[in-house]
Amino acid sequence: MCRNIRTLHNFEPRATSEEVEAAALQYVRKISGSTKPSKANQDVFDEAVQEIAHITQHLLDHLTTHSPARNRDEEAAKARARAAVRFGTA
Repeated sequence: MCRNIRTLHNFEPRATSEEVEAAALQYVRKISGSTKPSKANQDVFDEAVQEIAHITQHLLDHLTTHSPARNRDEEAAKARARAAVRFGTA
């Protein structure tokens, strides 16, 4: 999976529409192999991003879990700690 696509499920506060759209954009960029589509492909590229964002939001709205919601700040701190160990900045 693309490293820039982050888990959006089971966080408090819930994922915003901007986060969902950013993940959809990264997905479309990854599978199309293009970060900036040509003018000929711009409309279909944008349409794909919107459709994927819509279905992603639908998925997130309907997923269920029994585990408690994760805290974004705590998860970000854990990720920074892992990066510090990985890249030797600790």
